[in-house]
Amino acid sequence: MKKILTSAIFIIATITLVSCQTPSTEKPKSALGSAIEFQVTEHDFGTIQQGGDGSFDFVFTNTGVEPLVLTNVRSSCGCTIPSWPHDPIPAKGKEAIKVKYDTNRVGKFNKTITVTSNAGEEPIVLKISGEVIANPATAPK
Repeated sequence: MKKILTSAIFIIATITLVSCQTPSTEKPKSALGSAIEFQVTEHDFGTIQQGGDGSFDFVFTNTGVEPLVLTNVRSSCGCTIPSWPHDPIPAKGKEAIKVKYDTNRVGKFNKTITVTSNAGEEPIVLKISGEVIANPATAPK
């Protein structure tokens, strides 16, 4: 009899606890605040002539529901200069981080650009790579 009573109390307590739980009000991650989604996060320039065009636009979209603010964009060295929008990007808005590599530096390169925003705690790392080859007129003989 004691086992039946203990089992009944356990079942009633379990049913009570389950029925008292409220549905989750947690929103899906994509519906929270601002969110940033890049078309690409890496770009390989391949081979570039010395003094050639070392520019690339990393296009992104604010896939969240609130304005996106880029708080900092920094490169791994002074040979890579990023420029970015300083105004808030509205929900579903599209913008670009423009990156310019100094192609007067001959040789292979692998550089990173770190993007910090209000879209999350972790910064996003963009990467560029390639090789700058010397112009025939300036190449060592």
